[in-house]
Amino acid sequence: MEQDLILTGRVLSFAASPFAVSSPEAAVEQHEALGLRGGKIIALGSKAALVKALPGAQIVDHGERVILPGFVDSHVHYPQTAMIASWGKRLIDWLNTYTFPEEMRFGDAAYAARIAARYLDLTTACGTTTVASYCTIHPESAEALFTEAQARGQRLVAGKTCMDRNAPEGLRDSAQSAYDDSAALIARWHGVDRLSYAITPRFSPTSTPEQLEALGALWAANPDCLMQTHLSEQLDEIEWVRGLFPEARDYLDTYERYGLLGKGAVFGHAIHLEQREKDRLREVGASLIHCPTSNTFIGSGLFDMGGLMAAGHRIGLATDTGGGSSFSMLRTMAAAYEVSQLRGLPLHATQLLWLATQGSAAALRLEDKIGNLAVGMEADLVVLDLASTPAIAQRAAEARDLWDAVFPTLMMGDDRAIAEVRIAGRKVV
Repeated sequence: MEQDLILTGRVLSFAASPFAVSSPEAAVEQHEALGLRGGKIIALGSKAALVKALPGAQIVDHGERVILPGFVDSHVHYPQTAMIASWGKRLIDWLNTYTFPEEMRFGDAAYAARIAARYLDLTTACGTTTVASYCTIHPESAEALFTEAQARGQRLVAGKTCMDRNAPEGLRDSAQSAYDDSAALIARWHGVDRLSYAITPRFSPTSTPEQLEALGALWAANPDCLMQTHLSEQLDEIEWVRGLFPEARDYLDTYERYGLLGKGAVFGHAIHLEQREKDRLREVGASLIHCPTSNTFIGSGLFDMGGLMAAGHRIGLATDTGGGSSFSMLRTMAAAYEVSQLRGLPLHATQLLWLATQGSAAALRLEDKIGNLAVGMEADLVVLDLASTPAIAQRAAEARDLWDAVFPTLMMGDDRAIAEVRIAGRKVV
């Protein structure tokens, strides 16, 4: 039988959303220790209480380090790993110049497996324990990522990307093959171990109405799957959509009319939304994913965190690699802070951490499993060193309180700040 484990340090858990309380600090509870058994959290509290309650447990002392839920990256493209940080293009040019040629390679199962392992190595080293990833049109690309995550005991959401127009010949499927391939992957992987499937049209410009309709029918037949796609990332993209779907009321309507809007829909970017779109997204409980490094790197615009949060939207945070320029959710939190400053909202450290953990978990409808440290939750954890570099250490030494000590790591931290990562209780970093 696996030995119980007690981790001690500054253990932080969320009692509420820091966006929903008058003082963001009040949303967070601090503990001295937490207990793990069988990949789950079984206790939080004082060190003395847990040592008494769990006799014989192994104790790992993290001192002044901060113990948090593992980071949840709610919108990524793992096939873009090798071409991350590609220079200087707008979205459509960037796809044609960099993304599509790289994605062509994922019909090779061996190459897909190699990049899947590389991607999960890189993200785990940055403290990310769950991702929601687009694959390519090739079923092999989804098989590779699901297989690799399963071998690691990792929670994963992923789906085969579907495109039947406005893409190179080697990257187009059809309405029928998109349905059939996705249905086969759902039957093979959805709900197995810690794996979930997301029906994945890339975005409406690369899917015909027939394909969108087929995927809407697939989602109706598998309503416990998520549906992930892109929405209103760039203004020229929106104009493109208007030309392709002249009968649609707006961009969101290109999904809604084909059954691709509802609870469990996850829309990346959502920067340039019209009021009707905002109202419908909130009404159905769809999720919006903020991708700040991508939005600045590709020049898309500034996400309205304050306005959308105040209106009651469900919002997650993501790297959007490889449009995003970093695998690190710490860098992503820093970028989210900078973007929100430009919109007049200085996000608190608690809000940034919540977006990267419980907020993203809720966006993926996984908040009952991951994203917080609470009894019964899966034991995906990250331990932060608040003095990981000389620059951060000298700043943290002057901190007035815990949050003043945490904030420099969120702004300047990288993989050196990740002291330990556990997936389902097992130490992997």
